Amino acid sequence: MNKRIYLCLAHMSETGMEQKYIREAFDTNWVVPLGPNVNGFEKELEEFVSEEGTVNKKVVALSAGTAAVHLALIACGVYAGS
Repeated sequence: MNKRIYLCLAHMSETGMEQKYIREAFDTNWVVPLGPNVNGFEKELEEFVSEEGTVNKKVVALSAGTAAVHLALIACGVYAGS
């Protein structure tokens, strides 16, 4: 028996704020993995994680989870053949 395991389910908030940001992205022609919303997200998250300690942390938003895993492995020193 094959049972599906859902890794991530899409969830929209009850206020519908997601559609506002999607509409804004289309209206301003920022339909790529960058733009003012992404820049703002990176900045706010960087400030949040830097508040926890004395070392400033850097944050980068990526277009896919696979890209995030790839960069995390490189950051940990894992390379092909290692």
